[in-house]
Amino acid sequence: MGISTILFSMLVLTACRKNLPDNRLSISPDSQYNTYEYKPTLGRANLFANNFSYGNSSRPLDFKIINMRTFNGDPAPELTKFYPVKVWKTAYDGAEKSLEEIAAKQTTENHQLFEVRPNSGEFLMWKEANSNMIKVQPDSGYVFDVEMSNSGGRKYFQNMRLLPFRERPYEPSNLDPITGQARSVSVSPTQLFIYGVRDKRLLSSADVQVLFNKIPKGTPGYSGHSLTFRFVDTLFNTIDPNKFAKTDWPNLVHGFNMVKDASKVKYEVAYPVPLTNYPTKYTTTDGSSARVVFRFDRQGFGNVLQQNLLVLNYRIFEEGDWEIIFWFKTDKPNFDND
Repeated sequence: MGISTILFSMLVLTACRKNLPDNRLSISPDSQYNTYEYKPTLGRANLFANNFSYGNSSRPLDFKIINMRTFNGDPAPELTKFYPVKVWKTAYDGAEKSLEEIAAKQTTENHQLFEVRPNSGEFLMWKEANSNMIKVQPDSGYVFDVEMSNSGGRKYFQNMRLLPFRERPYEPSNLDPITGQARSVSVSPTQLFIYGVRDKRLLSSADVQVLFNKIPKGTPGYSGHSLTFRFVDTLFNTIDPNKFAKTDWPNLVHGFNMVKDASKVKYEVAYPVPLTNYPTKYTTTDGSSARVVFRFDRQGFGNVLQQNLLVLNYRIFEEGDWEIIFWFKTDKPNFDND
């Protein structure tokens, strides 16, 4: 083969390569958000996951929020500015031995209070957002658009809505999500198997009221990050926690420096409770709520062993000194043998 033939072949191959189509990603018309309205509860982390259908769009995709505004079209700087928020730099696993060890796994970063995860389209409202700065229902809230893009182009999702609810510092909650006012005095326990004294009947959850009480900041004997459990009878007289003799007090909560006396049981804890949705021995099986179980045994009729228990699945989002009071409103628990 002559040199001229080789040069000609090289020129042809080079030209062919230049004419090959670009291996670009594609944006598909069937990519879509499953919902256009988002209603986070302020004061807690709200992740809206699995809210986007990718369709046939090529991944990776990039998402960003644009044109954040109030419902009447005004700017919303409270949602475009950056604020310090607490994030995990090392995973929480429930085996931490002190508040200091928990704090060492966290750090502070600057984020917008409402964000879209850049590659998934999921939305996150950080727990640092509160109703002193963010519009809450019944206000019409906010409107925003989302830009989705890859190297093949971009697509816009317009007029999405953000309609936050007011804070509810604990769950289960007796507070109205719009007004913030109490709709009832208390909530009910998750599970109850305890006999009463008066007629030795098995009590129902309606017989026990659970009260969440935040102790004023600076109260002597309280650190600003504690959780206390109390039990009271029909007249609100104290029931000694030691009566719940089968309770696993050291492993009741992920807390430290337990103080137990005849009136209360107090722990130093990190908030929120639970700290994450990771399942531990202190939570429900899915990790979504903390779980406490108070137990005692007694000999019932016919010398039958009764394993009595009081259970509460709960969450507390607001840092402080909280106490949970179990009020046996209609009858005292029967701790004595028949």
